[in-house]
Amino acid sequence: MLRLMVLVFVLLSLPQAVAASRDDDFLAARDAFRAGDAARLNALAKRLEGSVLAPYLAYYQLQMRLRDASAEEVRGFIASNADSSLSDRLRADWLRVLGRQQNWTLFQEEYPALVNNDDVELACLALQARLHHGDDTAIQDARRKWLSGGESTPSCKPVFGALFVAGTLNVEDVWARIRLALELGNTGVARQLIAEYLPEGQRAGLKNLESVADNPQHFLDSTTVDTQSRPGRELVLFAIYRLARNSPAAAQPYWENLHTRFGAEEQAYVWGQMAFHAARKHDPVALKWFHAAVDTPLNELQMTWRVRAALRAQDWPRVLADIAAMPEALQNQGAWRYWKARALKTSGKLGPANAILAPLSREHNFYGQLATEELGAVVSNPVSSYEPGADEIRAVNAMPGIQRALALYQLNLRTEASREWLWATRGFDDQQLLAAAEIARRNNWLDRAINTADKTRELHDFSLRYPAPHRDVMQAYARERDLDEAWVYGLIRQESRFVQQARSNVGASGLMQLMPATAQWIAKRLGLKHFQQNLVNQIDTNISFGTYYLKYVLDTNDGQPVLATASYNAGPSRAKRWKDEHALEGAIYAESIPFSETRSYVQKVMSNASYYANRFGQRLTTLKQRLGTISGRNGKTECQNRDERGPSCDP
Repeated sequence: MLRLMVLVFVLLSLPQAVAASRDDDFLAARDAFRAGDAARLNALAKRLEGSVLAPYLAYYQLQMRLRDASAEEVRGFIASNADSSLSDRLRADWLRVLGRQQNWTLFQEEYPALVNNDDVELACLALQARLHHGDDTAIQDARRKWLSGGESTPSCKPVFGALFVAGTLNVEDVWARIRLALELGNTGVARQLIAEYLPEGQRAGLKNLESVADNPQHFLDSTTVDTQSRPGRELVLFAIYRLARNSPAAAQPYWENLHTRFGAEEQAYVWGQMAFHAARKHDPVALKWFHAAVDTPLNELQMTWRVRAALRAQDWPRVLADIAAMPEALQNQGAWRYWKARALKTSGKLGPANAILAPLSREHNFYGQLATEELGAVVSNPVSSYEPGADEIRAVNAMPGIQRALALYQLNLRTEASREWLWATRGFDDQQLLAAAEIARRNNWLDRAINTADKTRELHDFSLRYPAPHRDVMQAYARERDLDEAWVYGLIRQESRFVQQARSNVGASGLMQLMPATAQWIAKRLGLKHFQQNLVNQIDTNISFGTYYLKYVLDTNDGQPVLATASYNAGPSRAKRWKDEHALEGAIYAESIPFSETRSYVQKVMSNASYYANRFGQRLTTLKQRLGTISGRNGKTECQNRDERGPSCDP
């Protein structure tokens, strides 16, 4: 009997042992590829024939000899693995090889089929190919790339060189790109442009560019300010708006003293740059400076801050005019559709406002929720939710791309797994998306479940969009800290998508993304004498510490959740600095947060909280009420003496 039991145990354990061995072999093959060990890779690939991850082994093998591979072989791999992200990755790799070989005919045949075509190097190689084949339209496309101010790759250099030879670019265009680079703070790009493209006689006047960038005020205080030569004037203009980036008030007297030495175009340009920086500093003078900039061209980011400055001043006619001055694609973004509708309502134009709000209200996001409330409804999760059937789930689960993604996820190769998942689901309809989201949920891959369910257009399942794992732990700490459970879940959804091992690029870790120094500070406050950093990734510890800190920033921000949310992301002192002199509508405060990451974070957390509250059956509270009124720097709003989420405090 004992022998029989042992035999059964061995037989049951065998599949698991085989699977573990194959996993180890795959990881070893991946390491062999990275080390350039073709012999070991080939041996391991042979052992893994028939594996769900076999396409990755074939990719590794072909990638190692891609320079010598025939077009037929590469195209064969791409065709036979069209259901994998590897097909597009190999095509991109092959295009780089073809570009280096200057095989422009084959390059042009393959480049249009590339799906993820936002690679700068490949974009410039594509321009090289078009110029080589005499495509006249490539000239204007290349010129637009020049006038971007961003960094470029070596593959762009031949393109730009051809434009200078053709006379399409000249010295004025060099100065225009230098200005654009300096606006973005890319002094390295500017320095490269100066060295490679400016005439030798103009380079010397810019030799102290770095020192001006580091200390613009020192430069402006010097007696060597030159406003006669082009390099000298450009340095002065740069110094003025560089100083304004940190202190608009410090830059103002310098510019008022110097601006008459410059032409009208130069003056308008600097007023526009100074206005942009003043707007991001929430300095009311920004509106005056934008007016002084007249019709100087503004980039899209500067246009958005012109509107935000008007919003903080609650100058609704100006909000409307400045949104109207945006390019159509920018105007069509949810933020500017919503604020345009608000501006129209303020001027009594309810019909045109509602015509904007109605379609916007069908979007399940921050601005869609606010639009719904402007129309007089309260946001709630869909009453009926679509649940995929067993056959639908089985059909999606059987797809090779889904199987590969899950296999990679089980190996903790999250980047590769996410790429494979995104590729597999990119053409799914709503039913397939929800089936895939349910599969991800069942495999405890909650970030994929959320992101996949978020993509549905008509059919929705908000339990997949807004999961609530570890609720027993969460409820206990939320009650202990007197925190709104829906708000805490909304924050975690944005912080980590419930990935327990999540780690940010600045070192924050766990569900609530705690920084090491913050965790140590909390441990000390809680009296934990033998705290170790690795404990932060444990669910109980992470939620305990995270809710403690969230309660701390809430209490130190007058109990205002919007300020506390901003503080949790960007630090307590910043959230208070972003307040206005007077009380400000919470939605306007959130819209005018200077850091784009924090602005989006606050909006999404507060939006998430509303959806979670509905899911948990909490008292219906509008998003606008949740956002509340943000007290002024020198005073308190009347809402601070009452329940800030109550209807009496609806701004």
